[in-house]
Amino acid sequence: MNPDFPLVKDLVLIGGGHTHALVLRKWGMKALAGVRVTVINPGPTAPYSGMLPGFVAGHYSRAELDIDLVKLARFAGARLVNGAVTGIDTAAKLITVPGRPPIAYDIVSVDVGITSVMPDLPGFTDHAIPAKPLGTFAGRWDAFRASTTKPRIAIIGGGVAGAELAMAMMHNLRARGLSPIAHLIDRGKIVDTLGDTARRKMLAALADQGVTLNEDASVARVTATAVVLDNGTEIASDFTTGAAGAKPHDWQADIGVDVQGGFITVNEMLQSSDPSLFAVGDCAHLSHAPRPKAGVYAVRQAPVLFDNLRAVLSGGELRPYDPQKDYLKLISLGGKSALAERMGTAFSGPLLWRWKDHIDRTFMRQFDELKPMGLPPLPLTRAVGLQEALGDKPMCGGCGAKVGRGALRAALQSLPPPDRDDVQLVPGDDAGLLTMGGARQVISTDHLRAFTDDPVTMTRIAVNHALGDIWAMGAAPQAATVNLILPKLSADLQARTLSEIMGAAHEALSDAGAAIVGGHTSLGAELTIGFTVTGLCDRDPVTLRGAKPGDALILTKPLGSGVIMAAEMAGAAPGGVVDSALDLMCQPQAIASSILANAHAMTDVTGFGLAGHLSGIGDASGTGALLELAQIPLMDGALTLAEAGQHSSLFKDNIAGSGPVTGPMGPRTDLIYDPQTAGGLLAAVGVDQADDLVHKLQDAGYTSAAIIGYVTDTPGITLR
Repeated sequence: MNPDFPLVKDLVLIGGGHTHALVLRKWGMKALAGVRVTVINPGPTAPYSGMLPGFVAGHYSRAELDIDLVKLARFAGARLVNGAVTGIDTAAKLITVPGRPPIAYDIVSVDVGITSVMPDLPGFTDHAIPAKPLGTFAGRWDAFRASTTKPRIAIIGGGVAGAELAMAMMHNLRARGLSPIAHLIDRGKIVDTLGDTARRKMLAALADQGVTLNEDASVARVTATAVVLDNGTEIASDFTTGAAGAKPHDWQADIGVDVQGGFITVNEMLQSSDPSLFAVGDCAHLSHAPRPKAGVYAVRQAPVLFDNLRAVLSGGELRPYDPQKDYLKLISLGGKSALAERMGTAFSGPLLWRWKDHIDRTFMRQFDELKPMGLPPLPLTRAVGLQEALGDKPMCGGCGAKVGRGALRAALQSLPPPDRDDVQLVPGDDAGLLTMGGARQVISTDHLRAFTDDPVTMTRIAVNHALGDIWAMGAAPQAATVNLILPKLSADLQARTLSEIMGAAHEALSDAGAAIVGGHTSLGAELTIGFTVTGLCDRDPVTLRGAKPGDALILTKPLGSGVIMAAEMAGAAPGGVVDSALDLMCQPQAIASSILANAHAMTDVTGFGLAGHLSGIGDASGTGALLELAQIPLMDGALTLAEAGQHSSLFKDNIAGSGPVTGPMGPRTDLIYDPQTAGGLLAAVGVDQADDLVHKLQDAGYTSAAIIGYVTDTPGITLR
């Protein structure tokens, strides 16, 4: 994406299915200037269905099963919205995602796959798991096979998918030294959609794996320990799944376009009856050439969809999709053996599994070999020192884009003190104290260079970050003004973006007890969101000054947002790790502030890292600190990334600005210098109260809150 061109159209891809994943990859290599791409998916990854039986059988890890949409969106220059769509208003061109303002579009494409009618079966929702959505099923199976000792499983639905799962489960559980019992249940005949030769081979493979077949058997209900048939027979089961009764998502029937049995009807151009809405994959019905639901069609729709989306957005001509009449079916048989069937001819054996494995890994490799973001090329003739100033990696967003602590302190110390009686400088804090009669008001400001392109998530993080100083002083948020820099956008996209940002800001600030009283906007190179905030104190504010030797140091949130987001920019952070970090940054600190209201000293851990902000308490209080490295909570994945050499662009400045630190060095120590965005509160409290306070914090949802060390009477920070 060229930032010199304004964005003028919104393309929204709903779902991270196979077709959309391939479209995003192609978009990253050949983007259409002026188009903002948004991907909406309920999670940071999308499982590849072709490898699910292999994952169940233990041939693939969960990571190998998933397409990482965070990395893919970064490569494509798209914004990723984590959420499940529940509706589309085609008249207003608005998409509903619960928990956030509506998302507007000019062109939308739907690739959400299918769901299951299994939950309609009595007891199924409480005691079983459908095979689709794949991600949820994969997680439940992973947990079951890791804990079971006497596995009894039941698969409802005797089609090819159910048979593959049954054989894969039996193979995996046997490989673990267990003696599983598996039942495959169908109201008709097992795998009766295959040709005679293929069906015979499948039935033989099921027998080899020890799967018991229950044909012409209708299920009445599911209990915690059994599947109960209509005739009263109870089939014992501790893990029940369903691979039958595929159906479209309910909301598709209500979006105002033609549907066939709930599936979105599309023409040969993959357009619905509304030309601005496309649909692909299993959620669509091809009106010109109906085909069964199979991944091969979704994959081959990708180049046509890519071309047609570009065409409709640029005023070009669309081209038709002509699906093949039949396709090669490659079916896993549990172990590393597979069956191939096409047009009545069938073969099976290990060689076919190796072929299927090669095809699947080749498909997934497309998403593993994405070129990460790099530095801009330097001109041959340049000023001395330019390369050193540029550094070895792109500048981070959030607090990773701050000026170092030393430079800021030097600049502030050169200023004369305020000459107003109603303005007080609070020792070492980012906030000031204003006194008006008997009222005490604290004021602070902060803004963040965006590190996620989802403006709603970025706004929630920016609100929590700006309010951090207010909460750290024990004040109650009062009012806020909004300060925004938007990237170059058309008037329509400006209005849409402002609507999302202001809706999210209003919700987050209102939840904190503050009101938006105004704001300022301008256009620039990239999105920056900031807030000037005030808060009211009903007593003297908690400051950096007041820590006492012997106090316990409590940290309310784990460290790691800086290294995780730096790695995300480089395409090195797993999507799940990034998603978890964003969730933690979206967690407000209001309740934590209340619990720690009687702290002797308190600050929020943000851009200067734990070491820098702890040094601030020490400088103001005339104390030092002892940190127990093993007790410092870390975000999932942060230590692994630090061990791999990932770090924020502010990392070196934070080391220089943290003062004397002695003790063991290494990746875990590196994380005390990691710049945090919307980080936790760091409080010095009486040691006799510390355990009780930590329990209260954990009960309030700050599950990583911990005592990480103690205040000492020796200046500097000692690590052990």
